[in-house]
Amino acid sequence: LFDVFFRQFQSMSAQAPGQRAGRMMLIVAWLMAMGLATWLFGNWQADKRNPNQAPQSLHGADFVEVRLASGRGGHYLLDGRINSQPVKFMLDTGASQVAISADVAERLSLERGAPIKVSTANGVTTGWLTRLASLQLGDIQLREVAAIIVPNMGGDEVLLGMSALKHLEFTQRDGTLVLRQNTLSAKTVESTDE
Repeated sequence: LFDVFFRQFQSMSAQAPGQRAGRMMLIVAWLMAMGLATWLFGNWQADKRNPNQAPQSLHGADFVEVRLASGRGGHYLLDGRINSQPVKFMLDTGASQVAISADVAERLSLERGAPIKVSTANGVTTGWLTRLASLQLGDIQLREVAAIIVPNMGGDEVLLGMSALKHLEFTQRDGTLVLRQNTLSAKTVESTDE
């Protein structure tokens, strides 16, 4: 591809100035089209990985509901907030706690509490207990949620474990996960366990 451009460039020096300008415009237009196609493909890939970048909420008389589409690999990712700051969540019903990487915890200015042993895919390590003043999934709001800061977790996704999910009803069907918070029993849910 670059060889073709190089030959075109060499042949342009032998052409009249008007023809050179036309060829240069063609090359610039072609490069811009390739750049635009690359950008569009990148956005399409991001939407496939996380189709829940702006989760919509449904409000009923006594509930708030968020519907999530599964991303590539069947995982449920969604954009949300911790302490009013944007984060990307990955739902993990196998995790007992909300798990946050040390890098994300630092960005969120989370305080490290008591140390705790944590089993990860990389083995056993020491993490720290913390509490999230607020956790938001669409219009679902949870307060005082127990979480763990995990060093060397990698990635920027927060694992949304059962310390948050136990306060919600959730059902999965045909690649869609529905999270529902009952608002009749409590306006906000407070998690009291570590």
